[in-house]
Amino acid sequence: MFVLLTLFCAHANAQVKPTIALPPVIIAAKANGDPVEKSFRKMVRGMDLFAAERSLSPNGVLRFKLLPRKPDTDMKSIEMEVIGSTVAFPVEVSPDGTFTLERNAKALDENATVIPNRKSQTMTWRSDIRTPGLPPNTRRLGDLRLECRVGMEAGLISNSSNIIGRLTQAVLDTPAYCDRKAPLYLFFADRPLFSVALVSGNRREVLSIDKLYASASDDPGLKSDLPYCDCEVLIDRTYVLPLGDRSWPDDTLVEFEYMDGD
Repeated sequence: MFVLLTLFCAHANAQVKPTIALPPVIIAAKANGDPVEKSFRKMVRGMDLFAAERSLSPNGVLRFKLLPRKPDTDMKSIEMEVIGSTVAFPVEVSPDGTFTLERNAKALDENATVIPNRKSQTMTWRSDIRTPGLPPNTRRLGDLRLECRVGMEAGLISNSSNIIGRLTQAVLDTPAYCDRKAPLYLFFADRPLFSVALVSGNRREVLSIDKLYASASDDPGLKSDLPYCDCEVLIDRTYVLPLGDRSWPDDTLVEFEYMDGD
């Protein structure tokens, strides 16, 4: 079954019209009639959750990440703003699509919106938590557990949600969803995947094929479903993990073997 269960958590956020006094780049964002946007308040709540649950990732560093959702999405030179009714400030996006948010009391009070200059459904969002100094081609399971929790708290998952409605009750817009033994939360590797393995001490387990590629191998309707999945152009990088299975400790390494062999 196509793994779309994690993709029904996004909520539309109303864009507050900026005033004439705002910088020109914000006026450009206003001119985009169908923007990608997220709630500043929710994203700050995700930052608060990261601070409160650092035990999952004691040395991890939190950033947010923008990812392409359509084949023609331009991910270069993205401009992004936080826009409230009277407050506005730019957000620097790194070449790898990651960024951080500064805390701003006025933006919180005004329920500001985080708006990149790209149209709706052209990008998706994730939290990105990484512990420095890990072996090459690995991630830490505790980091990824916290990524899921922060992503859910921050309301980052993007989708158009009218398909497979009977399954939407399986997805909760809450970090508690990540505590399930096998939550269908889509992670994206840095490059196309050949395999993913969990390694803890002498224990090693390679993920089954249905945990990769958004279960594409099991889905005859994949082509028609893809436009509704924020994995549309990242399907060869997609994987899910047994986040709630505590037999795998937080220090478990997630090892990636990439299609390019590096």
